[in-house]
Amino acid sequence: MTFPLFHRPGTVVFLDDDPDYLEMLALVLPRHWHLRLFLRPTECISHLLREPPFWEADAWNQQQLVDLWREGKPLIPQVLAYWSRYTERYALSRVCVVDFSMPGMDGLQALAELGDWPGSRVLLTGQADEQVAVRAFNRGLIDQFIPKQTPDISRRLVEAVERLLFSSHARHAQTWRSTLNPEQGALLRLPGVDAWLAGFCAKHWVEHVVIGEPFGVLGMDAAGRIGWLQLETREGLQALAELAEVAGVPPAGVAEIRAGTRLADVELRQALGSSQPVALVPAIQVGDTGNLLAALFPVESPAGPDPDNSYSRWLARQPKRRVQD
Repeated sequence: MTFPLFHRPGTVVFLDDDPDYLEMLALVLPRHWHLRLFLRPTECISHLLREPPFWEADAWNQQQLVDLWREGKPLIPQVLAYWSRYTERYALSRVCVVDFSMPGMDGLQALAELGDWPGSRVLLTGQADEQVAVRAFNRGLIDQFIPKQTPDISRRLVEAVERLLFSSHARHAQTWRSTLNPEQGALLRLPGVDAWLAGFCAKHWVEHVVIGEPFGVLGMDAAGRIGWLQLETREGLQALAELAEVAGVPPAGVAEIRAGTRLADVELRQALGSSQPVALVPAIQVGDTGNLLAALFPVESPAGPDPDNSYSRWLARQPKRRVQD
């Protein structure tokens, strides 16, 4: 599955003994990345080895949400509250990019010192180091290697890091997969559905989570605006139409739901405890299977997090990009 069940921004760490190269990276890498740039392996390693307890606390917080859901507490308001409270989740380093050729300690030795640090590892190599990198990749010591002589290396580097940033950590994916039933999990693994959802979420949001009850994707853009991508199988349209009818949707709207041309946000409003009228929006076919439909609904404030806790605001409060000795 290329579509991650759980995704959010994170910090990207670079370690290179060449200050000019690091300064160049600070200028050319995407402005929406949070960067930490290190010249010395010891400083980089020390920084990353302080993170596992915070990773563990964050994973525990996520598991608590699912445990409370099993006890009957709706997931959507819990996730919104989690997004509001824990803005420092963005500071956790997701990817570490290390130059292989450094005096005293090469890049593989530096990565080996990280032990159980849970992020992804990328090695930058010279021509003479490529076979070393291939062996390290095949042994699972690194997630990606990129030769420094690669034409347009900045583009290759951005693509590699973006791919790693978009993937779910295995523990997070396992936590949220447990909210899905087997049919939902199988639907999300279909190639056409998988690719469609990955493209949709990458285009609209910087953070998202998939849940199974109700079935859909809760997402937040960089400005803190929340959306709910409701997912519905054609077999489930009759049940949704009945819920909409009970909620006061006029007969014409109920007929559109049964026909699969519109979806209603009944379950979203139930989860939020909202008394607002049910909204109907056009349904979109997900992928090419024909069986899965989607509709995007806004999640209005005050249900959503405070915009001051958005990723853009958090990023603006961070120190400017600089090399750390």
